[in-house]
Amino acid sequence: MNTTTKPAAKKRAEPSAAKPATSAPKKRAEPSAERAANPFLDGELYTRTREYSPREAIFSKEMKAINERGAGKRNRDLLQAPSLKPLLGMVKKGLTLQDMFGKIIAGADKGLWEAWMETFGFEIRSVNYAPSGKRNAVLALDLGITSKANALFAKEGVPNWRSLVVEDCAELKIRHATEKTPFAACAVFYLDK
Repeated sequence: MNTTTKPAAKKRAEPSAAKPATSAPKKRAEPSAERAANPFLDGELYTRTREYSPREAIFSKEMKAINERGAGKRNRDLLQAPSLKPLLGMVKKGLTLQDMFGKIIAGADKGLWEAWMETFGFEIRSVNYAPSGKRNAVLALDLGITSKANALFAKEGVPNWRSLVVEDCAELKIRHATEKTPFAACAVFYLDK
């Protein structure tokens, strides 16, 4: 009789005897906390670039860098933002910008607020007109190529003001140009929040 032996079959482990699952949870790739670089934050570089490039080209490059970097959210309050310090002492319509902000906070001369802000390139997006309480004002500074703020910052010797302002603002809003609408960009700040 010819007998052949089969190799011994491997025993299957019973479910109760199996090792408990102790695999480490998979780590998610954490988003980078680092923001994109904006070379236009350097005023000297901006000035050198401006010497050999047309205005529209520099504006386009700066806005692209600003859009990639996003809002810095460093000083959302208009009165505390270092990038707006050159404007605070400027006099328009008989008042400094700082005095205008003070009157808005105090609730005085309500009918003039929009006209005051317009002379500096700001738009009041929302504000509490009630006689008492915080104003909770949201103001947007126009960053466009024809912004009224452009001449004011140039007068103070701050050519790269857009990049500096966006580092302080709470929110950056950009509407890209289409066939029907022009390009628009603004930096949003708060007052008396």
